[in-house]
Amino acid sequence: MSEYQYYEFLAIDRPLDERELEQVRALSTRAHITHTSFTNEYHWGDFRGDTTQLVEQLYDAHLYYANWGSRRLVLRLPAGLLGAEAAAPYALEESLSVWTRSGHTLLDFSLSSEDGAEWDFESDFSLSVLVGLRAELSAGDLRALYVAWLAGLSVWEQAEDDEEEYAGEAEPPVPAGLATLTGPQRALAGFLDVDPDLLAVAAQASAPAPRAATVDRTALSAYIASLPTAEKDTLLLEAVLGIAPRPGPELLGRYHATRRPGPHTTIERRTAAQLLDAAHLRRTERTRRLTEEKAAAVRARALEVSRARETRLDQLAQGSERAWRDVDQLIGEKKAGPYDIAVTLLTDLREIHARAGTSGDFEDRVGALRATHRGKPSLMRRFDAVGLPNP
Repeated sequence: MSEYQYYEFLAIDRPLDERELEQVRALSTRAHITHTSFTNEYHWGDFRGDTTQLVEQLYDAHLYYANWGSRRLVLRLPAGLLGAEAAAPYALEESLSVWTRSGHTLLDFSLSSEDGAEWDFESDFSLSVLVGLRAELSAGDLRALYVAWLAGLSVWEQAEDDEEEYAGEAEPPVPAGLATLTGPQRALAGFLDVDPDLLAVAAQASAPAPRAATVDRTALSAYIASLPTAEKDTLLLEAVLGIAPRPGPELLGRYHATRRPGPHTTIERRTAAQLLDAAHLRRTERTRRLTEEKAAAVRARALEVSRARETRLDQLAQGSERAWRDVDQLIGEKKAGPYDIAVTLLTDLREIHARAGTSGDFEDRVGALRATHRGKPSLMRRFDAVGLPNP
């Protein structure tokens, strides 16, 4: 069984310099490496570098997955855009870790493989699909963090531990818009294998997603003017030196944070046990409904087929003698396909004669066919298979 591992890194806020590029190239001779990206696949062996350290020091995003089930996404954001204290309530050992390093907040979304789990040869993930989460989180959209928390609950439910352990675990603040996730957020839910029923019941306590924020230039200008001069000078200096070449998003994120309401919860915060119970009930009801819909569809199809057969038999009854002649002609071709069609016609004629009360006539005519064609064993087997009379 061949193993497969995929590694991808992106440098977003600033490209790697030549010294850093050489440092990364020393870790792999087969990877595709540029000043802003690193991509490699392994069908044997392992990556020699420390992936966590690479994100802490050089890259802003990292994706890893293996066909035995392990998955990992690490995002690095300036702490001024998302502080660790804002992300920490969503952290669970099974799905999300949060820490800080050198003025950055690091978010480690992960799904570990379990012993005995089936290997996954179908999944194919790309960092380009998930990296949009970084911009969303920078703008204060915390839905990705709540999705990660739900992923941890999904792991708990699969483990089938004592539910009483979850009664004391309260959900973190519920962000708005859980019922209408963005593309990157939906991709994260799939990446972390979040139970869709659990996500649906969690979204019941989530307010509608706010409309895209519009910037009040006057208010933004006043906010920037209120910042300490030394702080603004530092931002410009770092931009010029390439240390932080994009101060705009950070400043805009900080501005929105001053005007943004906190996470919205319309009901009392639920426990993990309550959410898991609600998801189980929803899943059970959804399964029951789908089963009933499938059964109704089968019944409707059977009725449709029955009505079509009745119509066909009515039409055949009007020209039954022609049908008998067709049977003779088909048998005369001495081929498997025509034999099958002849036998189908005979089963229809049997029902037509039964409806007309002339089953005896049908038996006599089939007996005559058997006597005439007894030397055709393939045809006789077909007669026997559908129970045609054999006097």
